[in-house]
Amino acid sequence: MYPHSSLTAEQRLAAVDLFEEGFGHVAVSSRLGVSAGAVEKLGERFRIWGRAALEGKPTKQVYSFEFKLELVRRYLSGDATAMDLALKHQLNSPAQVRNWAKIYREQGEDGLRPKPKGRPRAASSPEPTELTELEKLRRENQRLQAENAYLKKVRALRNHPPR
Repeated sequence: MYPHSSLTAEQRLAAVDLFEEGFGHVAVSSRLGVSAGAVEKLGERFRIWGRAALEGKPTKQVYSFEFKLELVRRYLSGDATAMDLALKHQLNSPAQVRNWAKIYREQGEDGLRPKPKGRPRAASSPEPTELTELEKLRRENQRLQAENAYLKKVRALRNHPPR
């Protein structure tokens, strides 16, 4: 469900039940004896999604550059809080808006642009050029000289083994 959560499925269910009864994240974390931070994040998702916060999403949502930039500008100008923006646009968590804002402050607009997916392509090697007849003969000559030197060394070692 949430592979990085420190809460078990039973703890998340119990926490949501307590949220529905009106308890805050501090009270829920102390009753369950779990991390207040993890319960607070679950509480934020619960405020946005309700009981659906217990279910994992089937795919990762991808947002356009323009959408992220608009939300970040509204957040940084103080027009809306991260929670308000997350509720209005049904984001997974207000932390997503705060993370986009942090990236925007550190890298500017380019940090919000989509990144290329997957492993980068290998540097393309230059096209092999056609070798001239003279070049081919020189390479063959080098190979034969190396082979000849190797065979001479093997013959010398056979005739005079090291002691």
